[in-house]
Amino acid sequence: MATHEHVHRSPGLHLPAVFRRPRSGSAAAHVGTRTAQAYALASLRIVTGFVFLWAFLDKTFGLGYATASGRGWLDGGSPTKGFLGSVAAGPLQSTFHSWAGDTWADWLFMLGLLGIGAAVTAGVALRPAAVAGTVMMALMWLAEWPPAKHLADGSPSMSTNPFADYHVVYALALVAVAAAGAGTTWGLGRLWARLPVVRDHAWLR
Repeated sequence: MATHEHVHRSPGLHLPAVFRRPRSGSAAAHVGTRTAQAYALASLRIVTGFVFLWAFLDKTFGLGYATASGRGWLDGGSPTKGFLGSVAAGPLQSTFHSWAGDTWADWLFMLGLLGIGAAVTAGVALRPAAVAGTVMMALMWLAEWPPAKHLADGSPSMSTNPFADYHVVYALALVAVAAAGAGTTWGLGRLWARLPVVRDHAWLR
């Protein structure tokens, strides 16, 4: 009498392959991709933060780049007078001229550069920094007014793009690193998130 072995299959639900646990090789590749993304976002965060931080340092001490030596904020120079006073296009031209060199404008601008730069470089308070940085970039975009082909005196504006200039790129970079929580890699994001006030107010992350 022959004995037949029957293979008993589980009557349970069989998920499609896309929902199954990946094999070890696929899992390793996924982890590697996530790690590469984390490093890329951390690099973007640090470089973007340094853009703001360097602007603060140069304008404060007159390091000889955008701000000439001896004309820094500590030397009595105004961080906003030259830029806002030279606005020559856009619907807010007269408004920016009236702000140029005002003490409140100088302090607000410099504190913004320092706060955004330090926070983003360190990887803390990325959400408030992204909001503040986006507002600052929007105001600077309005001051330079890329849509204009000609300045108020009729000379060419030399604008290379009517919308997507570097202010837009910086604002999107700030939003991207904040949305991705990019402060945990090469930053103090984890320590920051453990603070009681940050745990209670997620918008501070």
